[in-house]
Amino acid sequence: MFDNPERGDATTQLALVRQLKFCAGHRLYRHESKCAFFHGHNYRVDIEVVPAAGGGEVDVVGRVIDFSLIKQRMLGWLDANWDHAFLVFEEDENALAAVRMVEPTKYFVMPWNPTAENMARYLLEVVAPNVLGNLGVVARRVAVWETDEACAVAIRGSACEDTPELAAAVCVDSRS
Repeated sequence: MFDNPERGDATTQLALVRQLKFCAGHRLYRHESKCAFFHGHNYRVDIEVVPAAGGGEVDVVGRVIDFSLIKQRMLGWLDANWDHAFLVFEEDENALAAVRMVEPTKYFVMPWNPTAENMARYLLEVVAPNVLGNLGVVARRVAVWETDEACAVAIRGSACEDTPELAAAVCVDSRS
């Protein structure tokens, strides 16, 4: 079929999706209903990556990338920063004060309200470029599932902006 199976057909775009799971708490600052209360979710994240070179590029095995590398890097970040943590909007002083009173505590300060949409956006725009950057893939799409029935999706536009640096001090784990 292909003259060069390691290159693939230039008209075919290959991608892979890795599913990751973690548990976290949050509240939605200024929400008009029950999501204003502290609560938690068993989140599922679907991350779709494509070859950084584009098209149907694959390695000598015929893969865009080994699924385990996506799991290791992205789930490693999620485990260290969001799993069993409380995600708090940086402007939500009341929630920040509350989580700081608990010992031990683990919380992550978000630059935006921790909606599923903003979590997907943060993973796509900030986390993925930093943790996957040297693997030869680009995250194209991230879906954050709050429940089995509802998710939010962030999709990379055609114009990629500079990768924001991961802030080192946004995750607080008082056990360390």
